Amino acid sequence: MGLDMYAMISDESFEREVDFKPGQDVGELHYWRKHPNLHGWMKTLYFEKGGEQQDFNCTPVTLTETDLARLEADIEAGNLPPTEGFFFGASDGSEVEDDLAFIAKARKAIVDGDTVFYYAWW
Repeated sequence: MGLDMYAMISDESFEREVDFKPGQDVGELHYWRKHPNLHGWMKTLYFEKGGEQQDFNCTPVTLTETDLARLEADIEAGNLPPTEGFFFGASDGSEVEDDLAFIAKARKAIVDGDTVFYYAWW
């Protein structure tokens, strides 16, 4: 039990950037376990893009190249928002290298024509 976080890829394009239902043809690009500060950053992005689910659980948000550039800058500056939640665990700063590796994979997926989206289950 806890915060499981996924970056997924799909060859689909979605009508909305949030709260969409991906089809069956999705793949896992990256996985995090209990990295609440990254989840908090994604939650902010979700609401900026018009998300409506208050607890931001089990709902996707797409990630564009612009989003990835913002995320990269915030990771490198240590600006992921401190985030807490039931069984979320704690981010301790050791995740930076893994987060940047995710960004590199996500950028490649976008160049290859895939849609990248974030999804968490807690």
